[in-house]
Order: sequence, then C-alpha cells, then structure tokens
Amino acid sequence: MVVPFSISKAYHDRYPGLPFGLTLISNCRNPVNPAGFDDYKRTLLRRMRKRETLAQITERINTYDRFFKEFGYECPLTKHLKRTVNSGFPRYNLMVDTHFMAEMCAGILVAVTDYDRFEGPLMLDSAQEGERCRGMGGRELKTQEGEIVFRDEKEIVCVLAQGADEKTRVSEETTRVLFYAYAVPEIEGRFIQEGLALAGETLGRFAGGTIEETVLY
Repeated sequence: MVVPFSISKAYHDRYPGLPFGLTLISNCRNPVNPAGFDDYKRTLLRRMRKRETLAQITERINTYDRFFKEFGYECPLTKHLKRTVNSGFPRYNLMVDTHFMAEMCAGILVAVTDYDRFEGPLMLDSAQEGERCRGMGGRELKTQEGEIVFRDEKEIVCVLAQGADEKTRVSEETTRVLFYAYAVPEIEGRFIQEGLALAGETLGRFAGGTIEETVLY
C-alpha cells in the first residue's frame, strides 16, 4: 500500500459497504494554460452536457444533496453543476480545474489535496458529536454525530458535508497530489472509479504526473 490508509469500525458500522476511493499522482507540475488543456476541457464539457449523460449526473448530485440535507447543509455540487452547464468549467489552475472536472463529469464529490501536507496515516471515519477542526480560511467546523470525516494522524482534515481544511490545499509547490472521492448511500463505486480515473488521466497528460496508486474501498 503506497498511501497508509484505513477505515474505522465506526464508519463500517454506520455506512456498511459504502464506497470510497483515492488516487495518488506524483511528479506533478502545475503549469499555467498547458497546451491542449482548453480543448480537452471543451471535449469533456460537450460530453457531459449530452442530455442523457447530464440527467444521470444530475440524479447522482441530487443524491448527494439529500444526504447533506440530513445534516442540515447544502451540497456545493448542485451550484457547481448549474454553473458548469451554463458557463463551462471554471478556470483556477490545473490541479483545481481537474478536481472540478472529475466531480462534474462523474457526478460525485472529489477532494484535491497536497499529499505531502498530511501528517501520518489517513483514516475514513464517522465523527462523534462536537469534534472541532479548522476548514478553509481557518473557519471552525464542528461535527455532528455520524458525519463522514477524513483524518490524518493529527486531526480531521475534511468533513464531507462541511468541507476540507486549509492545511492540505494544493499550491504552486505541490508535486504529489492526492484525490479522494466520497460516496453517499445509493452512489455506486463505479462512479467513484470514473471520477478518479479522469483525475489521474488529466494530471498524467497535462501535469506530467505519474499515478502511484488508485484504490477503491
């Protein structure tokens, strides 16, 4: 196993059989406007916007939204999908753009992170009531019992329905990128695989990356 990773008993007990996947891509660069990337994005966008494909993607994103609402949150995928259909994929940088494309084309929730900023082994877990962690921009997150969380050895680094932390955000210096993808009930593992495969293919092609490991649990 390249990425030291485990799934807690609490998660298994609360979400038995629920898929989760990750892919680690090393030797990445984060170039500005790599040659051919805009054409690649347009090709994926046309494929995603086809009526039948878009209907299936929308159905999966609505499934995530229902799960988020059980904990009192709105799923960001809903707004991202509307914006993408109307205006195309957003433009930030290669790594972040790849994350959005993986989400929208597969209709799943994907996180993009700097693998070297994690501290120790990783774990997928079900939270206890009132755990606290820091999200993007340093905002404090407080968990509800049963929320899906992703931890390193030191702390929670992502709360599924509330967002990821600042510590593991990708930057211009990132060379090892870890994408991880959550399912929620009714989301099949093949869509997790589809999104992660797209992420790996994209960074391999445009960032010069090497896929070290892709695993579906």
